[in-house]
Amino acid sequence: MAKARAVLKRLKAVKNIRKITRTMELIATARFKKAMDRASEAAAYTTKIAELAADLTESTAEFAHPLMEVREQRKTGVLLVLTSNRGLCGGYNSGVLRFAQQKMREAQSQDQKLILEVSGKRGLNFLRFQKAKADKSYTNFEDKPRFDEVDAIAARFIQMYVNHEIDWVDVAYVKFLSASKQMATVETLLPLSKPGADAAQAKGKAATPIQYEFLPSAGEILEEILPAAFKARLFKCFLDAAVSEQIFRMVAMKGATENAGDMISNLSRIYNRARQSQITSELSEIIGGAEALN
Repeated sequence: MAKARAVLKRLKAVKNIRKITRTMELIATARFKKAMDRASEAAAYTTKIAELAADLTESTAEFAHPLMEVREQRKTGVLLVLTSNRGLCGGYNSGVLRFAQQKMREAQSQDQKLILEVSGKRGLNFLRFQKAKADKSYTNFEDKPRFDEVDAIAARFIQMYVNHEIDWVDVAYVKFLSASKQMATVETLLPLSKPGADAAQAKGKAATPIQYEFLPSAGEILEEILPAAFKARLFKCFLDAAVSEQIFRMVAMKGATENAGDMISNLSRIYNRARQSQITSELSEIIGGAEALN
């Protein structure tokens, strides 16, 4: 039987841990609600700009844009990996890093050059453990990514693609589908797919052309809209990653709090038994001493 004092010390430690995990759960819940609102607003904007681009594309059949150019020979690409800066978020990072490793192996097997860019200290630590090196790293993105920061990254990707420095851009992140479902995935953002297909998928049906009169021409408007659509999609990836991280952390901390509660119950029972055993032993010694005096 464990000593009562040692069990009591451990019991106090578990109670303190439960307070910490409970507090972290509440903080993650508050951050999740704010991050989900931002992600939902960005999803509406991304869907609408895709629909507008689809309508414009239907109106100008001869339109071609450098961001929609599919390269026959894929030699160099970018893989942007979005992970968290902090831990205690369950399997959030493991799913993304597993997909990133798979993409790295595929590029190596096909003799392709892969420019690896990583956001988040956890991803950087993992690559360091794997003895791999990121070409660029970002540690400034938390639960509130700013559009101006993502815009700078997106503008650089656009410039590199137009200059034929890269042939594709992939993003590995945790996609937010709903409050109960998040999925680690890799999405190809460049080259841009046909806007009509994106809009049809968003609407759940075939996109129907709408007749417009344009001033300036539809092609000139698309020249401005398509880069904006790419930037919006990249920003949406960062927002999805942020809200998914808070959900994972909220679930992990809730589980830790519940497990701490179970441990407290078990330790309390062990402590009571140990204390009872000690009291019984002390009483036996007192009775034995009293009989010896008689």
